[in-house]
Amino acid sequence: MRGVLVRLTDAWQEVLARRNANTSHGAYPLSVQNLLGELAAAAVLLQSNIKFDGALVLQIFGDGPVKLAVVEVSSDFGLRATATVVGPVAADATFSQLVNVGNTGRCAITLDPKTRQPGQQPYQGVVPLSDAHQAKFGSVAAVLQHYMLQSEQLDTTLVLASDDKVAAGLLIQRLPEQGVGNLAGSAPDVSTSAIDPLEDYRRIATLAASLKATELRELDAQTVLHRLFWEEKLLRFEPLQGAQGPHFSCTCSRERVARMILGLGADEAASVLQERPDIEVGCDFCGAQYHFDAVDVAQIFRQSDPPPQTSNALQ
Repeated sequence: MRGVLVRLTDAWQEVLARRNANTSHGAYPLSVQNLLGELAAAAVLLQSNIKFDGALVLQIFGDGPVKLAVVEVSSDFGLRATATVVGPVAADATFSQLVNVGNTGRCAITLDPKTRQPGQQPYQGVVPLSDAHQAKFGSVAAVLQHYMLQSEQLDTTLVLASDDKVAAGLLIQRLPEQGVGNLAGSAPDVSTSAIDPLEDYRRIATLAASLKATELRELDAQTVLHRLFWEEKLLRFEPLQGAQGPHFSCTCSRERVARMILGLGADEAASVLQERPDIEVGCDFCGAQYHFDAVDVAQIFRQSDPPPQTSNALQ
């Protein structure tokens, strides 16, 4: 079994503080805040589990008041998160009431390589927020457990919890049988074993699932591990903290916004400038505001023009 435990404190509080300071949107409703916190913890768990050199983007496309919830985690555990909310939201709204009212909500996990090869596209897996019988999943954890079983054929147990101070999660995953000796350095002979290979996983998963949300939020890692697995043999690795651990980081920049304006086209940019003195673009993740006046916009399109052709012919 492989286990990962994450507790986001400063990084998660930074996400909320920036949202609270956004005068256009204001603070998230409590139920949306908790949903986004669970997604943030889950995204860090998934990134740490696959050790992917690039960005992992976890998104929920909802058909309820939460139209989009997205968390992006880079390979160095820089993270950012945001949600788009339309209309009033009850403080005690359930997962389905937030994102899957009509049972058409979807969850997507995208792996975007840090350095793409020519023609290479990000990998994306998408699953509905309901099972094969159209029964709605009741939580972020249930959706992701289903995703891992369907896409990776890996038995996975997730426990997630969040409030305004911490976003936390515990992931337990059964390793493939051929990998049982990975940590010990040698693989035992399991071909003649009479033990159900799922028995150990079921026991560990049951213990993990007994963890209460309040315990996950309030207890330190060592206490959580001891309380759950005090009878089990654990090999614990050094935790990633400080600069090496999860931290808030936004990849927006003036250059990226300039490329977005370039993508709009000169005519569309000009029409915006006819209505207002500048083009203003705000980052939903960090709240940064970028302003481009007519001179800035003209320079963007001037730099994109191909250089004039010259001739070496003698005149």
